[in-house]
Amino acid sequence: MRCPYCGQADSRVIDSRAADEGTTIRRRRECSGCGRRFTTYEVVEKVPLMVIKNDGRREPFNSEKLLNGLIRSCEKRDIPMEKIVNLSHEIERDVRNTMEREIPSKKIGEFVMDRLKDFDEVAYIRFASVYRKFADISSFITELDELRASKNHIK
Repeated sequence: MRCPYCGQADSRVIDSRAADEGTTIRRRRECSGCGRRFTTYEVVEKVPLMVIKNDGRREPFNSEKLLNGLIRSCEKRDIPMEKIVNLSHEIERDVRNTMEREIPSKKIGEFVMDRLKDFDEVAYIRFASVYRKFADISSFITELDELRASKNHIK
């Protein structure tokens, strides 16, 4: 970090602590050239995550859309809202951990499907019916059979 007083490029950190409720790090530094102290603040650079829709459009990732989809899938199920919100945060973390700045909506859907399969089978089938756009009852039954087979394989 360059010293604001003498321009020296070398300084050492004397003290670090969280600021702004943990979103920023406040650092006290000492210039190795002139010995004067100064304060810097570090924040995480937020690069927007873009979702590539099926028709090629791009839009910013919206965590509310993810949560609303999960809530609809879990409707009338005995699942506490806190668990649904936590699942939404886990899926968002998985999506962001891909380190991709643009991610296809299909990939997000697959993250949701993978998580819902173990979370709640009925919510999984509900989400799958919308996500996979079942055309008829046979495609629905195929998905159920695959779910049943994966559950039997685990046991």
